[in-house]
Amino acid sequence: MRSRDRNDAHFHLRRRLLLGLAASPLLGALPGRAFAQTGAGALAVTDKEVTVGILHSLTGTMAISETGTTQGEKLAIEEINAAGGVLGRQIKIIQEDGASDWPTFAEKARKLVVNDHCAAVFGCMTSASRKAVLPVFEQYNGLLYYPTYYEGLEQSKNVIYTGQEATQQTLAGLDWVGKEKGAKSFFMVGSDYIWPRTTNKIATRHISSVLKGTVAGEEYFPLGHTQFNSVINKIKLKKPDVIFSTVVGGSNVAFYKQLKAAGIDLKKQILVTVSVTEDEVDGIGGENIADAYTCMKYFQSLKNPANEKFVAAFKKRWGEKTVIGDATQAAYLSPFLWKAAVEKAGTFEIDRVIEASPGIEMKDAPEGFVKIHENHHLWSKTRVARARADGQFDVVYESPELIEPNPFPKGYQ
Repeated sequence: MRSRDRNDAHFHLRRRLLLGLAASPLLGALPGRAFAQTGAGALAVTDKEVTVGILHSLTGTMAISETGTTQGEKLAIEEINAAGGVLGRQIKIIQEDGASDWPTFAEKARKLVVNDHCAAVFGCMTSASRKAVLPVFEQYNGLLYYPTYYEGLEQSKNVIYTGQEATQQTLAGLDWVGKEKGAKSFFMVGSDYIWPRTTNKIATRHISSVLKGTVAGEEYFPLGHTQFNSVINKIKLKKPDVIFSTVVGGSNVAFYKQLKAAGIDLKKQILVTVSVTEDEVDGIGGENIADAYTCMKYFQSLKNPANEKFVAAFKKRWGEKTVIGDATQAAYLSPFLWKAAVEKAGTFEIDRVIEASPGIEMKDAPEGFVKIHENHHLWSKTRVARARADGQFDVVYESPELIEPNPFPKGYQ
């Protein structure tokens, strides 16, 4: 080989090696430099800080529900930082407002993943917002922790679902009311988007095939809707055994107040909801929803040492009058589950954190023991509780064992 050819070959080999090193997560491990990779480039990690995003609705009709999730995530991050952070780094937060608007959620998700290079994002509430951001996280290989109970029928490499899916929540609640109350006829009222419609589709099939019951009516209303008198009149005419509600956000305030004003006594008329937690009751008013039943995995009133510690810390941070709902607790778990996966992986690199996530568990979560399944959902218990006039709940049923998440139940798709 001629000398010039050898020099050219050496140059190209050296160039390829340097380019390969530049793409390697190890190069950025130098002090003060970002390291690890996503599809959007290097993550925002220095030798002192790691940046994460929080993306919830701080304004609009969903703010009543998402204020608590934001508070839960911030409290967890503050506690993690006080204990030394993650891999020796303090967590820095960039917060964005989805404004109860799905295109805005997608825009803000793109900013957090692509522009801000967040190592993880904790966020979303409605399925509409989650569906809006999902293509961003999948295209750019970001990592989302989603804290809300939802309809299931989804599994993504780039999402850890810390709320329950329908088989853990909705079907368990229907089974309870069928067995304990002998319920056979149901009237469904929901907000008009993917979660209520898909949840009710699954519920209808279960009511028919398992409970051998019927659906007496099914009505949907836009998010933020405040006039429910027409559907309430239909409910009074139909006289169903159960009103099954998937109304979300601020609309719940009008719905329950108008039920009471119309003379519907929830001591006599069974109402089961899978969309009202302590957060919504805070706006509804306990006197307007007392004796309704809700099916969730967590209630503020749970009696165990971990929950009592959590409630005390939450109220110390956010005020004695604050309340804690199901999604707030699931949001609080998310940064701890992420921290455990990062430390198991030994890196913030997204693919390795995702790979390390299944099997991660929390033995002392406020709700009790939880564990990440291979399908990225949590094993968890289901509980049914009766609303009290003071805004809290009395648990009347708890599943004896953890329920395995099954986001694609056979026969319900």
